[in-house]
Amino acid sequence: MFTKPHVVISKCIEFEPVRYNGQIISSDFVRELIKHVEAIPVCPEVGIGLSVPRDTLRLVKIDEDIRLIQPKTRNDYTDDMKTFAEQFFNELGEVDGFIMRSSSPSSGITRVKIYSGIEKSPMIGFGRGIFGGMILEKYGNLAVEEDLRLKHGAIREHFLRKLYILSDFRAAKQEKTMKKLVDFHTRNKLQLKAYNQKQMRILGRIVANHEHHETEKLYDLYEPVLHKALKRAPRYTSYINVLMNSLGYFSRDLTSGEKQFFLKQLEQYREGRIPLVVPVDIMRSWIIRTGEKYLGDQTFFKPYPEELM
Repeated sequence: MFTKPHVVISKCIEFEPVRYNGQIISSDFVRELIKHVEAIPVCPEVGIGLSVPRDTLRLVKIDEDIRLIQPKTRNDYTDDMKTFAEQFFNELGEVDGFIMRSSSPSSGITRVKIYSGIEKSPMIGFGRGIFGGMILEKYGNLAVEEDLRLKHGAIREHFLRKLYILSDFRAAKQEKTMKKLVDFHTRNKLQLKAYNQKQMRILGRIVANHEHHETEKLYDLYEPVLHKALKRAPRYTSYINVLMNSLGYFSRDLTSGEKQFFLKQLEQYREGRIPLVVPVDIMRSWIIRTGEKYLGDQTFFKPYPEELM
């Protein structure tokens, strides 16, 4: 049973036709995801009072500042957007991730076009949308992505694994008992190993609590290190290392043919010819067959709902 992640999602993606042109963005991934999360849709442009449809906005560099301008009216909505963002964040509560609309001058978080002037001016670079940039400043440790980037398999895998780990930890924090912390660390150990072995060892020392801290203090120490561990997606070689190490648990249960087949699939994953889920599912089948408890309890092998795989 998974703890439902709380995810803020751009309202124009699968929720309502609130895009500047009155359209809705179709996303197979988001459509499936919202069945498994507590979705919090938001359209910051409608939030600041703009209509649907509306004239487009753009990021414009004025002196050394990046401003959110509507070229047709020449209105500057930068301050309105910042005020809306602050109010939205203050009322938001605890969340685990964000999915924002790609390239949006308000919501985008990567490669949003910046122009040198208000009208008929050349693009001079890329930046972040005003709302999206404030998300990264305040929630950059969470699972934050854009809808189009999530079409990339490795990016989507990292987003989902991180999202559900953070959701799992949020659930543990609700009680803040030692048992909850130990259980969380134990079942996520292989995932943390894949992400960052150095930080995993630090987290292990925190849980061991040789300094005899109060339990609440341990959570305060654990969380920032967890965020640091999950900062970057694991390398494909890290996933392979975890799977190869796990293979040893089945040394007496597999035929040579099964081992060779698995190693062949692992090599195809290394070459980028198949997704990670293929060798993971093979090993999951062995876990079920043999009743291997330690691996069976590891979130590495079932990091998020199967429907999202």
